Amino acid sequence: MLRRMYDKTMALAGHRHAERALGVVSFAESSFFPIPPDVILAPMVLAQRSKAWRFAAICTITSVFGALLGYLIGYGLFETIGQPILDFYGLNQDFAAAAERYNELGWVMVLLAGITPIPFKVITITSGVTGLNIVTFILASIVARGIRFYAVTAIIYWFGPKTLQIIEKRLGLFTALFCILLIGGFVVMRFVL
Repeated sequence: MLRRMYDKTMALAGHRHAERALGVVSFAESSFFPIPPDVILAPMVLAQRSKAWRFAAICTITSVFGALLGYLIGYGLFETIGQPILDFYGLNQDFAAAAERYNELGWVMVLLAGITPIPFKVITITSGVTGLNIVTFILASIVARGIRFYAVTAIIYWFGPKTLQIIEKRLGLFTALFCILLIGGFVVMRFVL
């Protein structure tokens, strides 16, 4: 099953609408979609190395716009759904204190989630809920997502087909490691937030 998904992703990388697909996945992943754009970015860089840095830019830009959508989801849903629930249970002061603690280091959380396998969408939505300063949020998102996508692109670009051979040879191992990192990210968030 992993092999078939991998082969389909590689085929998509050479498709004429690959850049659009990359942008859509990168945008959606920052706000609600579970699959990271790296799974499309890496094969696209391998398939068309001359456009590698363009692909990294597409990922970065669309991911930051997606992060803004996540922020707005958090902000909008909190106002319409979250706030009345807190009012009903008398938890407004508890939430205010938690939001203040989050916002003190919110930019660090945005950086960490933007670079690591911690689900970025959780942090973008949380930042909206707590009202993290929007300028701080946008700047941290640009830096974090730029580091992540340009680093992935650089590794694939410089090591090229060797990277592909390593991935293909150990596809199951890399999938397992990614899942472990993803679960670890949720655990870290549970204790930090």
